[in-house]
Amino acid sequence: MLIDSHCHLDRIDLTPYQDDFACFMQEAKVQQLDHLLCIAIDLESYPAMVDLVSPYAQISLTVGVHPNVQDGKDPSLEELIALGQADKVIGIGETGLDYFRSSGDLEWQHQRFRTHIRAAKALKKPLIIHTREAQIDTLRILKEENAGEVGGIIHCFTENWDFAQKALDLNFYISFSGIVTFNSAQEIKDVAKKVPENRFLIETDSPYLAPVPYRGKTNYPTYVRYVAEHIAELRGTSLTKIADLSSENFHQLFSFLTHREDDAN
Repeated sequence: MLIDSHCHLDRIDLTPYQDDFACFMQEAKVQQLDHLLCIAIDLESYPAMVDLVSPYAQISLTVGVHPNVQDGKDPSLEELIALGQADKVIGIGETGLDYFRSSGDLEWQHQRFRTHIRAAKALKKPLIIHTREAQIDTLRILKEENAGEVGGIIHCFTENWDFAQKALDLNFYISFSGIVTFNSAQEIKDVAKKVPENRFLIETDSPYLAPVPYRGKTNYPTYVRYVAEHIAELRGTSLTKIADLSSENFHQLFSFLTHREDDAN
């Protein structure tokens, strides 16, 4: 079974599924997609996202505001803690730093990042980290805020092995998206070969960044299989092994989710 550790289910195009989310979820089941982590980007669309996924036990949520969002509400620590207390919310984010799409004085981005880290620590729930062209400051703030207490995921990994090692040392997992399947992503492929088998995850970041052979098209959580297949090829092992390892790692990181599912059975 497969787990998509990062997707935006409220933003996918449901046209191929008769504009019916239930139809999509049935296809996900057919494709052996066992669990999906639906990631928040802003607070304005968050209530509708919650309503969409609430009926499905195989979907968990995060709450947070993406570092590039500037038009919406900037969350307070109290708001994040209140929203993050919901049982279905298993992580905080996505949060982090992005110097590719944002420029100028980015102190507001740093403060938002720190607020999310503090909320995660208060809730004892892992962080979902977005970082782009901000390696030094991302690691610095994670260290200064003692984010390793809760750890989390460096999602859609696009950095080098040095950064990966430092993130691993800070108690973070490395998650690979469809980018790892791109011919141009040799540095990311090299990291995918080296990350310890108990510290990697797979994701789609759908509807963005579709893997080969769908590159440039709309991405869907069901395409996480192609990410797993490519990592299996890189590491010289089987799809089943990568699916099992990444699923075990997900449940290890979100161990309280595993316990909750055990209690329900």
